[in-house]
Amino acid sequence: MSGTRGWIAMLSVLIAVAVMFAVAASSAIGAKASGRQGPAPIFAPVHTPPATAIILFNGKNLHGWHQRDGKPAAFKVKDGVMTAAGGDIVTDRTFSDAIIHVEYREPKEPDPARGNSGVYVQGRYEIQVLDTYDVKIPGKGSCGAIYDQFAPLVNASKPPLEWQSFDIIFRAPRTDASGKVTQGRLTVFHNEVLIHNNVEVLGPTGSALDDKVAEPGPLLLQYHGSAVEYRNVWLVPLPLQGSDTYEGR
Repeated sequence: MSGTRGWIAMLSVLIAVAVMFAVAASSAIGAKASGRQGPAPIFAPVHTPPATAIILFNGKNLHGWHQRDGKPAAFKVKDGVMTAAGGDIVTDRTFSDAIIHVEYREPKEPDPARGNSGVYVQGRYEIQVLDTYDVKIPGKGSCGAIYDQFAPLVNASKPPLEWQSFDIIFRAPRTDASGKVTQGRLTVFHNEVLIHNNVEVLGPTGSALDDKVAEPGPLLLQYHGSAVEYRNVWLVPLPLQGSDTYEGR
């Protein structure tokens, strides 16, 4: 397999396997995160971007990013890592359907403070970034939640100061000839654990960049007063639909 078609086929297989194991082990998926015992679902992480990936953070500077208000991005960059500071940052590039990979690390804050940020798909749909490692039953504001809409299926968080990952498969909203909008869908893996399975979002989440859901949008990383770190941020654009014809050999 090669190119976008091979990447999509591989991901489809991995998702199917992960869903099967998630159903079988739903009561114990968060074993490492919460101390509960039991097997975790299987998913092959792809921390090395494929050849078709668009690198959104080059590890050297914030070229290709700007502040929410249009000013130069204020996150700090050092040793291949960017640290949240000064305000939300937004990619210059916009996208529709895509696979998105983001790695982040929570700071260790003195209780009761918690490291807090967010990954906004298309600048509209927040995947919560929050230090809720010790939460037994995650809610709509826990790490990995589609903020205030859907709680993650399980708590897959690691402790602060450990690198963590989101792998997000996004299907953008569609608009038909009459103007009716079908909302977008999100499948999310948190630290290689399935936490959202093809969820249809309810619309833009709080503090969204805009509500122009029929248009492509950027990736937004939120500054919420915490020095959350990010690295290895990339996406793979996906075709909006497959072919209507059968290709034989």
